[in-house]
Order: sequence, then C-alpha cells, then structure tokens
Amino acid sequence: MAGDLGTRAGRSARGDGEPVQRRRRNAAETRQLLLDVAKLRFIRDGYAATTVRDIADDAGVNVALINRYFTSKEGLFEACLGIAATDISQDIGEMSLDEIATRIVRRITGPADESRLQEALLLLLRTSKDGRIDDVRRTALEAVAQRLAAVAGESRDSPPSREALLRAQVVLATAIGLTLLRSSVRVMPLASADEQELIGPLTDVINALLPR
Repeated sequence: MAGDLGTRAGRSARGDGEPVQRRRRNAAETRQLLLDVAKLRFIRDGYAATTVRDIADDAGVNVALINRYFTSKEGLFEACLGIAATDISQDIGEMSLDEIATRIVRRITGPADESRLQEALLLLLRTSKDGRIDDVRRTALEAVAQRLAAVAGESRDSPPSREALLRAQVVLATAIGLTLLRSSVRVMPLASADEQELIGPLTDVINALLPR
C-alpha cells in the first residue's frame, strides 16, 4: 500500500502516470489538489522527508501557492491531519455499535475509491519528528477515540469514562494495526484476507472491548 500510495502521489488526478498538466484552476480546486497530493506524499515519505517543492511538483503548481493557501508545510500537514480525523470521526459517528466491525473492514479491504479510512489511518500513524506536528496528530487520534467511545456509550451527550476511552483506543489501535500489517508489512494471511474473513475476528474484538 505504501508503495502504491507513493506511485499515486506522483501521478495526475487522472491516475494515468503522466505528469500533472498545468492548467487554470480556481482556488478551491488548487487547494484540494494540494491536499490530495500532500496526503499521499506524507503517507509515503513522512513529514520530515517531504518538501514543499515535492508537493508543488506533484501537483503541477507553483510552490508559492502552498504558502498562499496553507501558510507553510506545517499548515498543509495540519490541514491533512484535520481532514483525516474528521473523515474517520464522521464515519464512526454514523455507525451503530453493531456496524463498526463491518464498516471498518469494508473500508480497509475495499477498492481504491473506498480507501479513505485506510489512507487516513496511515497518515495519522506517521510520526513527523516535529513535536508541534506530533501534538496535532495525537490530538486528532484522541478525538477519533472519543467519538468511538461515544458510539459505545450509554449517552453521546456526556464525556466517556476513562475505561470507555481506553477500550475505544484499543479498538482504534486494532484498526490501525490491521491497516499497517496489510498495507506496509504485508503479513500473511492477514494481507490477503477478504472482508468476510476479517469481519468475524474484528467483531469478536469489538464485542469484547465495547460491551453493550
């Protein structure tokens, strides 16, 4: 997966492997393009090894546009993290407890157009060797765990207990571990397991950790 993401980072939005063709875009399109390209670069190479020149070249835009829309590389990475955390939290927030295992597995094993959860988890997992950025990453992960704990809690209007939050974080760690072992390490048979094979084990983990 990491290799696939690296390849995708250097392709155009068409996904044909050709360099991005420079064309006139409006501000919203350019901003989104930079986010999409940067996300894949950060997942593949990490924050420290990625330069604003790398991102601008992949997107086919002037490097000055990164400062215009995001102030800095740090601002761009923070925006990517925020979107990743929001995507996961919204996805979790729409689930019932019974749906969590199925939805997580589907997002992890599904086709490329359903891989946003996979990419979001990988982005949140990558360390940056920058204390400020790692604080943002940690905050994002904590927010996801809080949302997951709320799904399993008796009330979504009150903060989860320490035990509920701990259990939710273990479920989140399991989802991250599944993603990492399948996409980067390629541990077998986990890497080749399909949706039906994974739903049962993950359901058992969730039922044990997030009792009704």
